[in-house]
Amino acid sequence: MLEQPLELDSSPSTPGEQEEGEEEESIGKLLADTSFERDRHLMFLRMMYQMLPHHYQSQEINRLTLAYFAISGLDIVGSLDTVDKDEVASWVLSFRAYPKDIAEINDGEFYGFNGSRSSQYPSDDAGGFSNNHSHLASTYCALSILKIVGYNLSSIDWRPLLMTMRNLQQPDGSFLPIHIGAETDLRFIYCAAAICFMLDDWSGMDRDKATEYILKCKAYDGGFGMTPGAESHGGGTYCAVASLQLMGSIGVDLLSSRASSSILDIPLLLEWCLQRQASDGGFQGRSNKPSDTCYAFWVGAVLKILGSGKLIDEKALRGFLLTCQSEYGGFSKFPDELPDLYHSYYGFIAFSLLEEPGLSSICVELGITDAAALRK
Repeated sequence: MLEQPLELDSSPSTPGEQEEGEEEESIGKLLADTSFERDRHLMFLRMMYQMLPHHYQSQEINRLTLAYFAISGLDIVGSLDTVDKDEVASWVLSFRAYPKDIAEINDGEFYGFNGSRSSQYPSDDAGGFSNNHSHLASTYCALSILKIVGYNLSSIDWRPLLMTMRNLQQPDGSFLPIHIGAETDLRFIYCAAAICFMLDDWSGMDRDKATEYILKCKAYDGGFGMTPGAESHGGGTYCAVASLQLMGSIGVDLLSSRASSSILDIPLLLEWCLQRQASDGGFQGRSNKPSDTCYAFWVGAVLKILGSGKLIDEKALRGFLLTCQSEYGGFSKFPDELPDLYHSYYGFIAFSLLEEPGLSSICVELGITDAAALRK
């Protein structure tokens, strides 16, 4: 499965083979330009699930995250039955870090999930892993995968994870992603909020402090930067708004329900989001940047949370996304480039938000299907 070496046969085809496949490739390219090619995407995801191409070797440290994209992608396209759910759950749980005893809970470390074998380091004499490099993003991905495959999260005592997650929250309300130190920004507040929400236990964070930090990231134009004072950014705005909703700080469907929010300027935020749809139909992450497949989710999800998803030009967005759809399956960042797993995943979600037939509906706050989000 995902433990195999990150390599594929990269030997080039012969000229004769290229000529024989020329007509088939031309037809495939035509189809990719006009419709959502579910079968090709399914083939792409199955390949990624079974063995990652060698280009992903530099991403080995993020193996759990890559697994999340592949497995959740299969769930979105309605092909989760191709996954051995018990095997996946066992594999994910093998990345969990445990304190050796109760005293270690207070040692300042975070006992969540490591991102890969390479971050667990060699085994100690007792047969366990002697180093702990648990990461908030890896922990979010691990719990998401477990929910997707239907693992019963209530069967595990998560108190060590939640108690030590508080070690990562800083005095200003932000979160470090790992106890050895790193940058703090809205991404990791989101991961912490999603973890607490999925475990239905908010003892792992101070929500009031987190909310204060989020609001400090609000920019003059209605969006949110990744850190206080930073330029408004599609990803930062998603992390801010989704976190606030997960924490119960704002309501649901704010626009259509005519609900008021005391902490968000809804009209200004809505205007900023709608202005991110560019003339080519795609969404940009920041002003004066090119359209990028992933922002169809990051910005589109905020609009969905606000209850204003139908205010965009859906036809134009669909047209842009199809220019990024590969004839080999998957999506690229920009038109006419090779696909990658990250942008493919958010391309699938974007088509789900556009209500593409045959795709599962999405819980935009958690970034997984509604069916997975509802599993306990």
